[in-house]
Amino acid sequence: MRSFWTLLCCVVLAAALSACKSSAPEPAEEEAAAETEAPAEKAEAEEQAATPEKAPPPPAKPADIPAPPDVAAPPENAERSESGLAWTVLQKGTGDAHPKEWDIVTVNYTGWTTDGRMFDSSTKRGKPAEFPLNRVIKGWTEGVQLMVAGEKRRFWIPGSLAYGDPPKTQDPHAAFGPPRGTLVFDVELLSFKEAPKPPEAPKDVAGIPKNAKKTDSGLGSRVLKKGTGKEHPTATSVVTVHYTGWTTDGKMFDSSIVRGSPATFGLNQVIPGWTEGLQLMVAGEKRRLWIPEELAYKGRPGRPQGMLVFDVELLDIKN
Repeated sequence: MRSFWTLLCCVVLAAALSACKSSAPEPAEEEAAAETEAPAEKAEAEEQAATPEKAPPPPAKPADIPAPPDVAAPPENAERSESGLAWTVLQKGTGDAHPKEWDIVTVNYTGWTTDGRMFDSSTKRGKPAEFPLNRVIKGWTEGVQLMVAGEKRRFWIPGSLAYGDPPKTQDPHAAFGPPRGTLVFDVELLSFKEAPKPPEAPKDVAGIPKNAKKTDSGLGSRVLKKGTGKEHPTATSVVTVHYTGWTTDGKMFDSSIVRGSPATFGLNQVIPGWTEGLQLMVAGEKRRLWIPEELAYKGRPGRPQGMLVFDVELLDIKN
């Protein structure tokens, strides 16, 4: 019985809809055209929605810069210094002043090993590099001081002025470190900023004096200015300092004062002599530290060698 009433209701509803449709006015020509086009447009939209958009291909990486034809060895017309550095001038400069070793230089460069493998390039990255000239390998510190702004040179830097010579025996870790042996760089000196005059080397730079305290590790220290704080940093503290460092022959190799900006770092991220020595200090204190080689860079190529001497002022501690 229920089926009969359902069927009867459907018949009555269909008749009503048919009557309404027959009494409606005929659509205008434009409306009829729109009505006939709509299903096609709808189908196209549905098809586009169903088809996932293809992701654009990743941008191609810039190709390595080809090595120069004379990458294997300096040519006959190359000039040489007593240290073993060799160079040729590729482009004359427009300036007349030379940077000093503590000045901040801006350069474009590319470096290759003598077998023609490119290992670094600011040119490829599309962004010049800026750094204090005394914070890089010795060959760069010496060579770029010979240049003027706008000049471009090719340098052949022996391992003794770079990251060291290749090991005599097969080193399984050699592939993970900096390239060894002679390195070839094309360097363009774009500009440089003269840094403040560096502090003079202390008179007691050559060795730990009698009035300095010495720890069991061999670290020497002497207070130059008493601090205002009471807390000492821990080995994991983050400290802010001003400092200058010298080798025992009085040569300055690094200085936040020259850069005009204090340094901030974790005490567990620096050489052991710093980690130990700064824990002896309080905020506002200034000390001179004599750090033996085993607590410094341990003879690593490209780093200052032997005992190092630092004047350090502890500005702030964050535990």
